[in-house]
Amino acid sequence: MRSTFHSLETAKRGIFTQQAAINTVGHNISNANTEGYSRQRVNMVTARPIEAYGMNRSNVPGQLGTGVEFTSIVRIRNAFLDQQYREQSQGVGSLEIQTDTLSKLEGYVNEPSDFGIRAVVEKFWGAWSDLSKDPENVTGREILQETSKALMDTFNEFNRQLTGLHADLTSNIEVKATEANSLLSTISSLNREIGRIESLGDDANDLRDQRDLMTDKLSKIVNITVSETDQGYSINMGTANLLDGTTVTPVTSQSLEAAYATGQLQGGEVHGMIVSRDKYVTEFANQLHTLANTIANGEIQITIPKGSVLPGTTVPLATDQTITVNGINGLHQLGYTLENPATAGEAFFNFTADPDSLTGWKYSLNAGIAADANKIATSLRTITDASGTSVVKGNNGLALLMSELKNAKFAFDETATGGGITQATVNDFYGAVVGALGVQSQEAKRLHNNSQVQLDQVQGNRLSVSGVSLDEEMSDLIKFQYAYSASARFMTTFDQMLEKLINGTGMVGR
Repeated sequence: MRSTFHSLETAKRGIFTQQAAINTVGHNISNANTEGYSRQRVNMVTARPIEAYGMNRSNVPGQLGTGVEFTSIVRIRNAFLDQQYREQSQGVGSLEIQTDTLSKLEGYVNEPSDFGIRAVVEKFWGAWSDLSKDPENVTGREILQETSKALMDTFNEFNRQLTGLHADLTSNIEVKATEANSLLSTISSLNREIGRIESLGDDANDLRDQRDLMTDKLSKIVNITVSETDQGYSINMGTANLLDGTTVTPVTSQSLEAAYATGQLQGGEVHGMIVSRDKYVTEFANQLHTLANTIANGEIQITIPKGSVLPGTTVPLATDQTITVNGINGLHQLGYTLENPATAGEAFFNFTADPDSLTGWKYSLNAGIAADANKIATSLRTITDASGTSVVKGNNGLALLMSELKNAKFAFDETATGGGITQATVNDFYGAVVGALGVQSQEAKRLHNNSQVQLDQVQGNRLSVSGVSLDEEMSDLIKFQYAYSASARFMTTFDQMLEKLINGTGMVGR
């Protein structure tokens, strides 16, 4: 026995199901440009058919269909692509910071240019060369005095910039730790809310999208692995658990530093900050300090011409004498200033301990020389008579030796360039430092570009699965609209049949 109103129920189910599909299409279209949104789809199934009632099996062929139903509204998402994206994102995050840091270092160096260390060093050697032509020239002495100050100021400015960059990277680690904790807290709250909603039998699609977006952002900060449990997402950094359902283990800058030291932190922006700070910035600062210290105190062999009178003696050298001195400071102390009686030169440059700087030092021209250019030693000869020992002022022996240091090979600390250089001119050493920086920067940019291309490719694959295509949605909208209209037309048709049955049956004979 069939129900008279069976077809009305079938039409109603068709209308409700197509309406749900239309609403879902509208939701997709509205979020076409929403970050992290995954398109949703209505799963339609044939409603359970019925059979005519009877004591035994009906003789009516087949079962009577009852229309369509939708069992769920699901989001289209590929977990494998999500995992690929997060693995690639951590590499991009680290290389992005390293590339940016190396670009800043290149900007500080600014070579080749008329304003970098190379140009200042060239002016310093040039000032000695000019002074050697007229050792008593006041202008020449003042030019050398100011050029020497400029050289030390340049090293101090580099030191200040590198110290600031080092401090910025350290403070940014703390900022990223705070950001990571905020994301973990948000994911924890979403785990709780998703669990509550889905325990009632609903699909928390939009909340899941938000959780995945927060997880994607976290993957750029630190390297993570994600697994889904009954309590929601469980997130690890290496073997360290950061989130287990709704339980968050907060990170700090100290814990992240420790994770890097133990190998747990291997990617993400924080990894890039630590590498940039401890490798690139610190290494470059040490190399610049090595350069400054070697100019001032590095061992170098020089030949003192015969006739020179070394401080502490009164007898001129009978032959040329080759000796080892400690840089410009040591050589300057072998000569004599313009003062009388004959006065030996002092250390030309001073290094003062500075715990607030990255290198631990502050560089300056000798305070006496900075105040009085006559204290610059240029002569190697003295005259001793009854009145005492006086300097031969016109002698330019020391000034010539100083100007020749431009092409002399200093003894550098081999660890400053990875063990490749032990004897080199100042220009060659600095050129090697700048060249190494350029290679590091170029390599970091290459790796970053490659990683970004791979990340974009994975993201493109994700969007091809989860992204909203307006053309496809409009096509679905037309399809569901026609289905809705057809169901409504079916209901109208059956309503007309019932009207005829109810109002027209049994009227014969009246």
